[in-house]
Amino acid sequence: MRVLAAAVSRSFVQRRGFASTTRRLDNYAFVGLGQMGYQMAKNLQSKLQPGDRISIFDVNPQSMQGLEAEMKAASQGAAVELAASAFDASKDADTVVTCLPEPQHVKGVFDSILVASLPTKDRVFIDCSTIDPSTSHEVAKAVSAAGQGQFVDAPMSGGVVGATAGTLTFMLGAAEKLIPRVESTLLHMGRKVLHCGEQGAGLSAKLANNYLLALNNIATAEAMNLGMKWGLDPKKLAGVINVSTGRCWPSEINNPVKGVVETAPAGRDYRGGFGISLMKKDLRLAMVAAKEAGAEMKLADKAFEVYEDAEKKEECAGRDFSVVYRYLGGKEE
Repeated sequence: MRVLAAAVSRSFVQRRGFASTTRRLDNYAFVGLGQMGYQMAKNLQSKLQPGDRISIFDVNPQSMQGLEAEMKAASQGAAVELAASAFDASKDADTVVTCLPEPQHVKGVFDSILVASLPTKDRVFIDCSTIDPSTSHEVAKAVSAAGQGQFVDAPMSGGVVGATAGTLTFMLGAAEKLIPRVESTLLHMGRKVLHCGEQGAGLSAKLANNYLLALNNIATAEAMNLGMKWGLDPKKLAGVINVSTGRCWPSEINNPVKGVVETAPAGRDYRGGFGISLMKKDLRLAMVAAKEAGAEMKLADKAFEVYEDAEKKEECAGRDFSVVYRYLGGKEE
C-alpha cells in the first residue's frame, strides 16, 4: 500500500507540475489566418482561459477583423487583440503559432520577427505550415541563434473541416522535453498529436504520407475508370476494392466517382475537400525533400505532371484533388 501511495503521490505531483507549467504560458500569438489558420486560431482562443491573451495577425486586414468580431461575439476564451505585424503579435507572446502557405512565407515572417528589438524570452514557436524540412531546419536554427526560444514543426491533417471542428491531427517534430508544452496548445486546435521525432520529423512524416496519398489517388481514379469501362457497377467495384488489397483512403472515403461515397467531393462537382493545388504543392515539397535526402521516387515526376496538367483545365481547377478522375476522362453520369 505504501508503494501504491507513493506512486499516486508522484503522479499527482507530476500532473500538478504539468498544469502549472502550461498555465504560465498565457500570452499567445497566431500568425496566418488563411482557410486553416482562421479556424485554428478561433478554436485556440475559445479554449483558452479568460485571463489569457491572444494577438492575431494576417496580411489581410479583413481576415483579422472578421475573426476578431467572431471571437468577441462568442464572449468566451482569451482576450483578443489585433497586431500591426507578425513582430507586434509575437513580442509579448510565450507561444507563437504560425500557419502560412509556402516556405518563403515562413522565412519572411520569421525574418520580420527575429530582429534585435524583439524582447528576449523563452518562447516556443509552433509552425503548422506544410513546408520542406530543410527550410524548417533553417528557421529553427535562426530562432535558436537569436536566443528567442524553441521552434517546432507541427503540420496537420484533417483539412478545413477538421480545422473548423477542432479534430485535426498534428504531426509533431520536437525534442521530447517540449512535448507537454506544445501538446497542450495543439490539443486546443485538434484531437490528436503524433510525435514523429526531433524538429523537422513532423514535416518529413506528413510529406511521406501525402506522397503516398497523391499516388493512391491517381491509381484509384484509374482503377475505377478501368472497371467501369469493363462494365462494372462503380459501387460494387469499390466494394471489392475496399475489402481487398487495393483498399485505401481515396477509394474508401474520398472515392472519385459520384454516388459511390455520398459525402465525397465527387458528389459536389468536386467542390470542397483537399484542393488539387495543395496536393500539387505537397507533392513538389516531397520531391524536393526526397532529392535532398537522396531518396529515389520513380513515380513522382509523372504524378506531378498529372496534377499540374489537371489543374490547368477549367473543369478541374480549384477542385478537390480527386478531380483527376475527370481529367482522365472518367464517366460521371
